[in-house]
Amino acid sequence: MNFEQIHVVCVGNSTLDRVWLVDQLPVGGGKFRAHDYLELGGGMAANAAVAVARLGGAASYWGRNGNDTAGHTMREELSGYKVDVAQFRLVDGARSSVSAILVSNDGERSIVNFRGSDIPADASWLPVAEIAKVQAVHGDVRWVAGALAAYTAARELGVPTVLDGEIAEPEDYQVLLPLVDHAIFSEPGLRSFLGDAVNVGDELSPVLGLQRARDLGCRVAAVTRGAKGTVWLDDAGVHFQPAFPVEVVDTTGAGDVFHGAYACAIAAGCGVAQAMRMASAVAAMKCTRKGGRAGIPTLAEVESFLARLEP
Repeated sequence: MNFEQIHVVCVGNSTLDRVWLVDQLPVGGGKFRAHDYLELGGGMAANAAVAVARLGGAASYWGRNGNDTAGHTMREELSGYKVDVAQFRLVDGARSSVSAILVSNDGERSIVNFRGSDIPADASWLPVAEIAKVQAVHGDVRWVAGALAAYTAARELGVPTVLDGEIAEPEDYQVLLPLVDHAIFSEPGLRSFLGDAVNVGDELSPVLGLQRARDLGCRVAAVTRGAKGTVWLDDAGVHFQPAFPVEVVDTTGAGDVFHGAYACAIAAGCGVAQAMRMASAVAAMKCTRKGGRAGIPTLAEVESFLARLEP
């Protein structure tokens, strides 16, 4: 597998993650000691772009944030990962998105996110004509106007599209899913799309939910479920990709990395099953290392990991 000839545009969210590593997640109020601290760029589309670059593809991040210290830190870090940030706009007077993340020794995390303020939703400045030169477009639900503009251009140009289906308003999905080829939800994201329509007690009915997503027009609808693996639905029916068992250190950004790796594989012409396996391996390997981006493996590392699993 070679991703050197592919280019993926990632449209949407970027945030600055301030990460405290603790023995266990706090319960209730009080003072708690962290044994390490990291300040890292994060965000769904931005992390996906870094995953594409780490795997050897060309990645462009299209987004916006505040023209403040956090915004400049994010843009500089993305550039350091060889992500093209020419369309990462920093807006005067806006406040950037920042997250506080607590990560426990077992790899679980708690996230408190400030999504920023006074960041314009307008996407008319995006150079959507450039999508003709790329092999895939990835978007998230945090900037609907940006994703909509990119997806509309991609559909007209025949460029495949991938959606990171996180928690959002149901009406946002009504707008985006008709233009999406591959919609990959988290479990909370799928619940937010469905509202109260498809729940049995506390158990999500993923297949019925995925069918509802396909009814809106997407070709492949999937839900990632962490250690329980990934379920997807396409024209051929229901499929399952098991999660790879690993020793978890930090799950931060695992879903974002999954999406970036999947978009990378689709851009390279891989089939859905191959792309799901690749994305699952990349996300699993990321979970064995600290940091949402620092833990993303290279393509050579992923291929070696998968080769060891072959019978």
